Amino acid sequence: MTLPATRRTVLLATGGAAAALATGCGEYGNEDDSSSEQSPKASAGQELAKTTDIPVGGGKIFAEEKVVVTQPTKDDFKAFSAVCTHQGCTVGSVADGIIHCPCHKSEFRIADGSVAGGPATKPLPSEQITVEGGAIKLT
Repeated sequence: MTLPATRRTVLLATGGAAAALATGCGEYGNEDDSSSEQSPKASAGQELAKTTDIPVGGGKIFAEEKVVVTQPTKDDFKAFSAVCTHQGCTVGSVADGIIHCPCHKSEFRIADGSVAGGPATKPLPSEQITVEGGAIKLT
């Protein structure tokens, strides 16, 4: 014999699930757990691209190195982490001055990595690069 679910039973059952879902939707990198896995980084001095590979007003994602290089204006190159600050997905494309994350549609400006559209609330961290002899290298 099954008993009909009471309002209290339904609320208790669904409240725990909602709390678990809300907990899983935090910002990437806010973990206090020192055992959290860190993203692999490209090695210093590694050439990422030629300057001609990065379009003006756009950029290129280097997924393996977890870096995105942009050129907001001619001969002005910037680099940011390619790991979205919302939940740690690798950003997926760069177009029209915006770095796009495919997971939850966060957007970041190519000039400074700042948030152009949520759900992310933190900018992409800067990465250090040098540009010399037409080559873009991590420093």
